Amino acid sequence: MSPLSVVSAAVGDPTAVIKAPSISYAALAPILIVLGAACVGILVEATVPRAQRFNAQLTLTLASLFASLIAVILLRGTSTLTAAGAVSIDGMSLFVQGTILVLGGLSVMLLAERSFEPGGAIVAAAAVVVGSPSDRRLASSNRVQTEVFPLLLFAVGGMLIFPAANNLLVMFVALEVLSLPLYLMAGLSRRRRLLSQEAAIKYFLLGAFASAFFLYGLALLYGYAGSVDLFDILKAQSTSTQSDTLLYLGFGMLIVGLLFKAGIAPFHSWTPDVYQGSPTPVTAFMASCTKIAAFGAIIRVLYVGFSISAWNWRPIIWAVAIASMVVGAIIGLTQTDLKRILAYSSIAHAGFILVGLVSLDSAGLSAVLFYLVAYGFTTIAAFGLVTLVRDGNGEASHLSQWSGLAKRSPLFAVTFTFLLLALAGIPLTSGFTGKFVVFRAAYHIAGPLVVIALVTSAIAAFFYLRIVVMMFFAEPAEDGPTVAIPSAVSTIAITVGTVATLLLGVFPQPLLDLADKAAKLRG
Repeated sequence: MSPLSVVSAAVGDPTAVIKAPSISYAALAPILIVLGAACVGILVEATVPRAQRFNAQLTLTLASLFASLIAVILLRGTSTLTAAGAVSIDGMSLFVQGTILVLGGLSVMLLAERSFEPGGAIVAAAAVVVGSPSDRRLASSNRVQTEVFPLLLFAVGGMLIFPAANNLLVMFVALEVLSLPLYLMAGLSRRRRLLSQEAAIKYFLLGAFASAFFLYGLALLYGYAGSVDLFDILKAQSTSTQSDTLLYLGFGMLIVGLLFKAGIAPFHSWTPDVYQGSPTPVTAFMASCTKIAAFGAIIRVLYVGFSISAWNWRPIIWAVAIASMVVGAIIGLTQTDLKRILAYSSIAHAGFILVGLVSLDSAGLSAVLFYLVAYGFTTIAAFGLVTLVRDGNGEASHLSQWSGLAKRSPLFAVTFTFLLLALAGIPLTSGFTGKFVVFRAAYHIAGPLVVIALVTSAIAAFFYLRIVVMMFFAEPAEDGPTVAIPSAVSTIAITVGTVATLLLGVFPQPLLDLADKAAKLRG
């Protein structure tokens, strides 16, 4: 008998054979490449001398992300279930995986910045401005925390599984695989150590509560359907004659864990503190990749597992979307720290993305996929620019410190203004196109929700414009911060994010067409 099969005696039939689940390694190649590289990165951390460790880890990380992206591209058009149906490789999962890999690569470039210490990034020694004002370079340090690279790869591996999981237990494992490295990465700041460690502890504790809600909801759904496969849960809703109490309780607790990971109000309380306290490149990674992976999982749960019960859960999505948009827009007005402002901006944008999901059709799914890509590129570039504004104490992220920044660096101020306008949804930017397609997809079924989204979008535009006014129309302080000159890798990351924001606003059709083709789910 093959070692991959076993005779089942428990069922009382000695001839019954349980075969091992078939696994398509080609379909799982993007995930396996990243997780394999993460394991190799741990060995590199333990064996390679410190002098060569940074270059080895950076090369390994970028190469693995690129190889995984190539694997995703080669899988285009694939629609299959693998690992006993626990993982679904379809248009949506491949689109989300490709987006995560691209944005993850840009995040690695920001993390690789060695020429300064981002008020908590990864260089241990304090960085000081050297040279004349025209040569705003910073002293570099070789003491780099290279363990951040394998941690990032493990997080990316979990993010790749998260939107593809067709089984709630696999989805929970993916949730933990992506979350645990992020808890550690949030505490890597050396300059603002206490703030960073506080952020990491808050993220860990609240994340543990959210994971507990997810797991308990999973258990209730198993009690209802007798399975944790999303398709089996869907079938149970159409055939079950028992009470739906377990179904709705399980769904409610399950969705809490997913909404927490996406940073959606009222489960957003961790977001401002963690965004502010984490190293800024890590914040960029969390704000883009983690949010995209979380929404991928939300899409799969709602579209595959609970589409029959849409009329029951749609009011919940309405409520949390409205709460997220209102909280993000109004409380964002009161913030004075740039990273906290961008955190509340992300909460508002999460609400806008949810607006597209209430339609529960391919148009809404396509619009949400486009919005996720557009928001991800803009966010990476915005946080990349935040890392460049610094004084003798590290990053200068307080709003008052940005007064008159346009007079010190006009190119920086113009670029950041363009990204803020994109976040506000001004035409000829990706933000406008993203909001337009999302609101258009939802208008036929959720007209009042779209109106609320338009109003809160107008309110949120105020705190973006306040930053622009501070940069261009306020007088700079004599001892104000300096806009540092980034290294080549950071320049590439910021440039790619900015150019993508422009192109997706001016020529959005190619990505819209790709999102339309990817708006397919296999249950």
